[in-house]
Amino acid sequence: MSLMSLTAVELGKKIKAKEISVVEATKAALDQIEKLEKKLNSFVTVDAEGALKRAEEVQKLIDDGTLTSPLAGVPVAIKDNMCTEGLLTTCSSKILGNYKPVFSAEAVLNLERAGAVVIGKTNMDEFAMGSTTETSAFGETKNPWNTDHVPGGSSGGSCAAVAAEECAYALGSDTGGSIRQPSSFCGVTGIKPTYGTVSRYGLIAYGSSLDQIGPVAKDVTDCATILEAIASYDPKDSTSVKREEYDFTSALVDDVKGMKIGIPKDYFMEGLDHEVKEAILNAAKKLEEKGAVIEEFDLSLVEYAIPAYYVIASAEASSNLSRFDGIKYGYRTEEFEGLHSMYKKSRSEGFGAEVKRRIMLGSFVLSSGYYDAYYLKALRTKALIKKAFDHAFEKYDVILGPAAPTTAPKLGDSLSDPIKMYLGDIYTISVNLAGLPGISVPCGKDSKGLPIGLQLIGDCFKEKNIIRAAYSFEQTRKYESPDIALQ
Repeated sequence: MSLMSLTAVELGKKIKAKEISVVEATKAALDQIEKLEKKLNSFVTVDAEGALKRAEEVQKLIDDGTLTSPLAGVPVAIKDNMCTEGLLTTCSSKILGNYKPVFSAEAVLNLERAGAVVIGKTNMDEFAMGSTTETSAFGETKNPWNTDHVPGGSSGGSCAAVAAEECAYALGSDTGGSIRQPSSFCGVTGIKPTYGTVSRYGLIAYGSSLDQIGPVAKDVTDCATILEAIASYDPKDSTSVKREEYDFTSALVDDVKGMKIGIPKDYFMEGLDHEVKEAILNAAKKLEEKGAVIEEFDLSLVEYAIPAYYVIASAEASSNLSRFDGIKYGYRTEEFEGLHSMYKKSRSEGFGAEVKRRIMLGSFVLSSGYYDAYYLKALRTKALIKKAFDHAFEKYDVILGPAAPTTAPKLGDSLSDPIKMYLGDIYTISVNLAGLPGISVPCGKDSKGLPIGLQLIGDCFKEKNIIRAAYSFEQTRKYESPDIALQ
């Protein structure tokens, strides 16, 4: 059994017990990357030299008792939209192809304070816009379970890297399902925390009112441990929330007796693959056998989530991405006549098709004459969706459903039909609109051998409920890694 087959917490324990060194753990991750990267393309940047140097520093701090975190010395990969000081941060876009930040994101700093060793930056959909990791300027990432299929997105690189054991765990960001959907496609576990729990400082913005950083790992224990390390109040982020406690690991108990779990009927209508539906309902049955109270209910407004989300996210993107203009940093066109020509050519050449589509859509819905008709209407819809969830959580502790309507589609299938790609986010988007926490846990495979993810949604700041339910369900099945596709 290789070191990278261990969970992050198991690896941390071995390092603490001096059974293995931090350098050995880091080398094991780098060896796996070298072996598989040509096949998978999970990473944009691998910092082997920096990681090994950091590993030696961390080892000294563990030996002298300075570092005691369960994650000390464990190799981690960071999604390439989080700033890392001195290390290339591109958002998988040509426009930031040469950008090296002079500071690190707060979530990354929190991990480093816990003794993590950053081994590299993972591939993603350009500026997190996409659901397949095919819009990356550096080529698509492939699903480790079957390299003819997508890993999901936009955190596809992070999820593929964890599934392929190229790192012990990774950080992703979730704007409309970008942690949970690729976790489902790659057979790993991913948490999107309540909005404001993890600082967005240093996360390159897509939709500021929706973006949230979260962990991707092999199991629920890892995710809860990582979330404890990265969650903090940060005065540098105006949307950061000062929570009463940041203890998530105490929820790792195998007990769901009396827990009320609601299943929205709206999530099981037309468009849901029958194998996915079967796996999700079987998972619900297992929780029921453990003592949970399972009920079906009407959530309503589900069909309005996608239009509301794409109007709001695109409007925020058009504003956030205006800073990439070829002047301050990043790509600048070589030939231009005057300032306006430089703006136009730099942005035309630097951004990919999907990013341009969303900037144009966002600029349109914010323009005079359309602002009220589209943007304000979308904000009202967002408020109604939040109200519908509030009403549901008066009765239920957790809401259970699929993370995605299908398993991972084949490479190239989604890009030809953007609307189809947008519709694939139907079960995850509402969680971001309402600022709720959600988790995706592997719950089975389809007839093609591709993973299926179970999504559990909690009320605001009730991560413990979803962690408890996910942990209890996880005890009913073994973790599987995609060995077949990697031989």
